[in-house]
Amino acid sequence: MSTLTTPHIDVHRGGDRMKTRVAWLDSKHSFSFGEHYDPDNTHHGLLLVNNEDIVVPGQGFDTHPHRDMEIVTWVLSGSLVHQDSLGHSGIIYPGLAQRMSAGTGILHSEKNDSWRLAPAQGGTTEHSDPVHFVQMWVVPDEPGLSPGYQQLEVDDELAAGDLVTVASGLSRYRDRTAIMINSSHSALHVARMPGEAGPPVELPEAPYLHLFVARGEIDMEGVGTLYEGDAVRLTRSGGQRIAANLPSEILVWEMHARLGAQ
Repeated sequence: MSTLTTPHIDVHRGGDRMKTRVAWLDSKHSFSFGEHYDPDNTHHGLLLVNNEDIVVPGQGFDTHPHRDMEIVTWVLSGSLVHQDSLGHSGIIYPGLAQRMSAGTGILHSEKNDSWRLAPAQGGTTEHSDPVHFVQMWVVPDEPGLSPGYQQLEVDDELAAGDLVTVASGLSRYRDRTAIMINSSHSALHVARMPGEAGPPVELPEAPYLHLFVARGEIDMEGVGTLYEGDAVRLTRSGGQRIAANLPSEILVWEMHARLGAQ
């Protein structure tokens, strides 16, 4: 549990992340996950998981359980099929925000759906494209909530190049949030920045911020150049300006509490 009360900025390079690699999966973990455990790297604010995954065509995560967690999935390329024990199903693709509330317990699977997007002509069902996505877990306000699922298209909003609130429990974003999460101290913002010609983005101010460079290359005021896979953890900070050197996509968690102190 963090006890920092003064401004602090901590840069984590993408190459230093813990990794899981098997035949069908290339996964990089920003925090301790599964068999990869580091007692000094378990979370930031309310964010426990920030996994960047690449799944080969026709493969994926078989049915498995989750409990008492708000899970947000953001696809960067390709498509991912979600199916769960409550009967929810959907195809997640770039620009579609998706949230699953595990609550009292839910079973779900996630598979690379590239074959569904292949042309129908000639009857081809070739598995051609990997799916590249980031999955993030934040702690809900309380355990034992009802499980749930929600997804919504936000692609048009992202075209402006500024931060777009795609998932939130914060009341201040209620009127412009794509999907709601059961975490009243957390919000996820995403920006697709066109590159050098685009305007800079300004980070919100919050007790805890987590910035992840999902793709591209950016310059962050007071930090310097950040590359794909890099992350910055900020405490009692915010307001820094972000400029993209290349077409880039950033994911920013704004959090007003930390684990164990909601």
